[in-house]
Amino acid sequence: MKHFFFSLRKISPFQIITGSFMALIVLGSLLLFIPAARNGSAPCSYLDALFTSCSAVCVTGLVVHNTATFWSLFGKGVILALIQIGGLGVITVVIAVSLITGKRIGLRQRNLMQNAVNAPKIGGIIRFTRFLLIFTVCTELTGAVLMMPAFGKHYGFVGGVKKAVFHSISAFCNAGFDVLGDRTSFASLTGYRYHVVVNIVIMLLIIAGGIGFLSWDDMIRSKGIFRKMALQTKLILKTSGILIAVPSMLFFFFEFRTGNPGNRLLLSFFQSVTTRTAGFNTADIAAMSESSRLIMIILMLIGGSPGSTAGGLKTTTMAVIILSVTYYTRQRKNVSVMGRSLPEDAIVNAFTLLMLYMLLFLGGSLLISTAEKAPVMDAMFECASALGTVGLTTGLTPSLSPFSKVILIFFMYFGRVGGLTLAYAALSADHGDVGRFPEEKVMIG
Repeated sequence: MKHFFFSLRKISPFQIITGSFMALIVLGSLLLFIPAARNGSAPCSYLDALFTSCSAVCVTGLVVHNTATFWSLFGKGVILALIQIGGLGVITVVIAVSLITGKRIGLRQRNLMQNAVNAPKIGGIIRFTRFLLIFTVCTELTGAVLMMPAFGKHYGFVGGVKKAVFHSISAFCNAGFDVLGDRTSFASLTGYRYHVVVNIVIMLLIIAGGIGFLSWDDMIRSKGIFRKMALQTKLILKTSGILIAVPSMLFFFFEFRTGNPGNRLLLSFFQSVTTRTAGFNTADIAAMSESSRLIMIILMLIGGSPGSTAGGLKTTTMAVIILSVTYYTRQRKNVSVMGRSLPEDAIVNAFTLLMLYMLLFLGGSLLISTAEKAPVMDAMFECASALGTVGLTTGLTPSLSPFSKVILIFFMYFGRVGGLTLAYAALSADHGDVGRFPEEKVMIG
């Protein structure tokens, strides 16, 4: 393993990160393409295998075939392994294997790990990797144990254990893959829409994975005292809380307006949480109003938090953008929050990412809408779901043409790896400082 890393000295960390995800996607597609991965003699094109592999590695959950019935036990095992590796990150898993086998971790491997998890510094990265692994195993195991009785009641002990483990890993990794549908439907968790334990456990797993390992490490080290936490952790917690609470109330009062208040609240909170790149659903997305779907599109594009199993623009990016707009419109150039000033490069990166996402989102939506002759809102929903690595769908994805599937494959990859990481990988050559030209004012607005 050590020699593998040192043979890549001339390749930048960003190129290794993007390349490792691409290599895992290709490997997964080849494994899913073999007949043993499918039930019976069901046909499967290589593009469909590639789409499923990309969706699993990029922890998205968009599928073209019913996961529960189309794939064999081997195929489901491959998908689950891809979800786990993709959720933690390929580099993280490789470093973890090195730790477990007692291999020495050099400076280059530590630098790779730092870039892979967006850690602020290289110091303590090995300790953090151990924490990440222990936290993941403990959280997923706890989630599976809590859900076993609910699934065991319908599928027996062995079936209940399998389904509990699969959905616990899928939820924590924010993947959204499920194995509950029958041959005629993509059920997701609609059969458990009012099951309190399943709903709460899945939501907590989604939130735990979406908050990010760096934030959990910081919260534990600061003993849960908010004022002692890092600014990034504070921003993540506050922004995540707002993005869960406000949409939940909107769904409660304007979407799920009839029935038992407790059931309505459960439905509302679940749809709000799952749009944070998870992809499970307990309500029929296609039957929801356009206003509710627009809210979900916005939430899907924002996504989870840095250094997490989630994709999307990220909560911190959105927080920085909103704070910057608030300060700039008041003609205040120094953007500050909670007693700290935000660096200029963070603001520039945030607006750059927003522009990249909007261009891809709108362009992809128009292309898919035109190619599929589908309503623009449905195409926008699928594109936002892919870019945010969410996996929610109005039902359009399984019937897409190869052209549209390729667009979504790229969107899922872009959303998981990250726009800036891809840009740094593509433009990694150092051309040096070309100097600074004279300034000239340009009127804006």
